Amino acid sequence: MFAEYVDPDTAPSGTLLGLLQRGRGDGTLHALAAPRAEALAALHHCLLHDPRRDWQLENRSLYYARLHRDLQAGPAELEAHLFAPADLLDQREERTGLALSVLGHLTSYGDTRARDLLRRYAAVGSNWQWALDELAVRDDDAALRALGPRTLERFPRTPEGDAQLATALREAYEPRPWRLWEEDERHPEQRARLAAVRETQSFDRWSRQLRTPGPRPGWSVGEVLDWAGQTPHDPSPQADPGRLRRAREAAAARCLGAVAGPEDRAELLAAADRGPDAARGAALRHLAERDDPAVLDLIEAACLTAPAAVAEAARTAFARMRGPAALGRSRRWAEGEDELATEAAVMLARRGGPQDTARVLGALRRIVQTEGPDAPCLPALVDGAARLAIECAAPVLRHLYRETASSQLRGCTAAALAATDPQFPAGFAVECLWDCEESTRELAARVATTGDARVVERLRRLAADPAEEAGVQSAIRGRLRPHPSHG
Repeated sequence: MFAEYVDPDTAPSGTLLGLLQRGRGDGTLHALAAPRAEALAALHHCLLHDPRRDWQLENRSLYYARLHRDLQAGPAELEAHLFAPADLLDQREERTGLALSVLGHLTSYGDTRARDLLRRYAAVGSNWQWALDELAVRDDDAALRALGPRTLERFPRTPEGDAQLATALREAYEPRPWRLWEEDERHPEQRARLAAVRETQSFDRWSRQLRTPGPRPGWSVGEVLDWAGQTPHDPSPQADPGRLRRAREAAAARCLGAVAGPEDRAELLAAADRGPDAARGAALRHLAERDDPAVLDLIEAACLTAPAAVAEAARTAFARMRGPAALGRSRRWAEGEDELATEAAVMLARRGGPQDTARVLGALRRIVQTEGPDAPCLPALVDGAARLAIECAAPVLRHLYRETASSQLRGCTAAALAATDPQFPAGFAVECLWDCEESTRELAARVATTGDARVVERLRRLAADPAEEAGVQSAIRGRLRPHPSHG
């Protein structure tokens, strides 16, 4: 019925490893019931090979830390991973960030071995800033002060070293260790150096604000469109040219909003119809944001015949429209099967009415069948199924819940099932109490049936867990609070 999920880095959804990689509640439940050696092997695989599609959005660390604690896994595997020779060769945050976050949660649970491992890594590891941030919210002042001299040794006393130190200071997620080092009277040279770097950092920020490059109000429409076509520059070797191009087009559209007047409409329509690619994208976005009566035809033409970059810009421009004309056109476009049809279905999912349920459901089924359970547009379509209360969407939503590798999308799907599937409170909602995402656990805490003995026990454990998020515990208190008797 639906497209097979194929990802060489993610195990099938029915296996223990696949469940743990996805962060599903059943992963924890199955791991605790499996032979310990099998459970440990699956857990360590996840810790050493971060399975998240987007490690900056998806949560796994508390989920894995709890299982690590329950299995009494010990720190040996994490220690070997952090201090492996690869730490010097591969210094990306993604390699060690998950392991360091798990150690941080284990430290919160009172694991002194995890705390000591974080201290060691913060002193000598390549991803020391992450380790330091974990310690900043958990360790005592004396231990943090002891890391100061070792940390500053990483930065040579040269202009380049001071610039790197300023960058580290600016990018620190938790400022507490840096304040302690700057106030440490036992190391006057350290105090003086950090104070000087902080002062220079403030001056440099002010200077950058004065030197901001790019167009300014006062340019003509033609000059802004020409600027949109200039090749964006980003010194980062990981820079994505497509992302830079989209950012330049968006900036140019904002500038057009400042400089374009009614007398410029003819020039903007010409640019949107047959201008250079970048100028065409910027003009389409500008016209779409103002619901120009001609822009929908221009968007449709661009999606049919323009190069891929212009077609993408046209779909992005359409997605930003809010007027009734765009909503009406989306009902016609959603009948197709191309990318513009998908964008139209997304608009209907977000803003459509009961008359659009068939279109939204059809698009949801089509995308899952053709693109699989992790297509970028699925969160919007799933939210639309919930908003429109499309009860017959439950089968495809259940499939998505099981198969998606994204814990964020699974959370959206759980919310949609809560709105459309009467079986959800006694079904998936129970395992959601063990899910890796806070919002999914909170949903389960509100709706999971208490007829299952596991539910009440889990609610009580989460209520007493100091690492649990406040929103989850608030929902739990609402379920566990005794109701006053009525005499």
